[in-house]
Amino acid sequence: MTITTEQLIALLPLLITGLTVVVVMLSIAWRRNHFVNATLTVIGLNIALVSLWFSGHSGGADVTSLLRVDGYSVFYSALVILSGLATCTFAYPWLKSFKDHCDEFYLLVAIAVLGGIVLASADHLASLFIGVELLSLPLFGLAGYAFRHKGSLEAAIKYTLLSAAASSFLLFGIALVYAGCGELTFAGLSESMTGAALTSPLMLTGFGMIVIGVGFKLSLFPFHLWTPDVYQGAPAPVSAFLATGSKIAIFAVVMRLFLDVPVSQSEGMRTALAVIAFASILAGNLMALSQSNIKRMLGYSSIAHMGYLMVALTAAASHELSIETAGVYLAGYLFSSLGAFGVVSLMSGAGNEDDTGSLYSYRGLFWHRPVLAGVMAMMMLSLAGIPATLGFIGKFYVLASGVHAGLWWLTAAVVAGSAIGLFYYLRVTVSLFLSAPGLHHRDTTNSWGYTAGGIVVLISAVLVLLLGVYPQPLISLVRLAQPLL
Repeated sequence: MTITTEQLIALLPLLITGLTVVVVMLSIAWRRNHFVNATLTVIGLNIALVSLWFSGHSGGADVTSLLRVDGYSVFYSALVILSGLATCTFAYPWLKSFKDHCDEFYLLVAIAVLGGIVLASADHLASLFIGVELLSLPLFGLAGYAFRHKGSLEAAIKYTLLSAAASSFLLFGIALVYAGCGELTFAGLSESMTGAALTSPLMLTGFGMIVIGVGFKLSLFPFHLWTPDVYQGAPAPVSAFLATGSKIAIFAVVMRLFLDVPVSQSEGMRTALAVIAFASILAGNLMALSQSNIKRMLGYSSIAHMGYLMVALTAAASHELSIETAGVYLAGYLFSSLGAFGVVSLMSGAGNEDDTGSLYSYRGLFWHRPVLAGVMAMMMLSLAGIPATLGFIGKFYVLASGVHAGLWWLTAAVVAGSAIGLFYYLRVTVSLFLSAPGLHHRDTTNSWGYTAGGIVVLISAVLVLLLGVYPQPLISLVRLAQPLL
């Protein structure tokens, strides 16, 4: 096997991120310095982000049968790296007051980003599994990083145990698929699964178990039970990565799998995906209604958002619009979630037991931090899908995708779910403008807008607003990021 120069250029983001992991590991071993290790991680991820430009201009390349680097993988790798950079930025002030070792946090984030890049480029069930594990294993440690707090420790234990169970389903499903057709590459599966193979019980069982495995990672109903507890217990910056980077990477590889392999043309599999989407939309929105903890609420709402994306996945076999829908929706979800969790991170501290999760902590925020309250309100409106925000553009694409595919009952579920979601998103927004709860309210520093985390939050808000009013640049970018089928 020979690796060509073009393939090395295509692999640059993956190689640079891997090198960043090694450099940060050696730096920690040599001398513990929070600022130096955080800076090394951020510099490495920024270089990896820039190198995507070279990968994108390499014309697309298959690097062995495991990885395919094309516009699709470059786009989703960029979203994952942006999520990792934002997580490191939000975590820095939180870790400055952390009483235990904080350097390993950045190492774990870099490894998780590496796993996300592998997933975005995966073209083989083996690389899919490796990417999922490379992404998930660091999240066990990140969720329990504030291990002296019971909530964080509980989140890590729950996520570890349930993730192990989901991985076993995924691996067994891959084994059944291999037993059924003797192929693991997406292209090989596409050629093998024709005619009777589409309805073979062995193949359907195998893909069903794969759906269970990735359904857990995406917080889809009924595999969502870990989500609110882990979102609430994990530190706010970790919840931000869980909500964005991990789900974007896994959805990217699932979309590529279902585009390459015609399994969704099977009526049974198509119905199963539609039922999961319907249940996720309604269950996520209904359970978010009664939440008084903002991180739990965002956890339940993420179940609904993944349900909306499943509409695009269900329609993938019948219309090309679903690829564009997934790209636009995930970009909007990334910036909206980073903005929301960024505000929570700015209001949090390592010594705060509940990590400022209570909705009451944000009551009256407008009266002493008006810009921060405005950003939070905009993020809530974007997640709700209100016009003039990027979230509305994504929701519009989901509805258009459902209509073009003739999925009328799923389209109705998206409309109903969005109407329910308005209630709890607007409840947070209204709370920001109520009278402040006296002198003992939670607050952040006066100079929050000049901190790195504050700048990321403001950039997210600007992008959500500008791309919501004029989304054409994002749409054009997504259209360029088409997979090589």
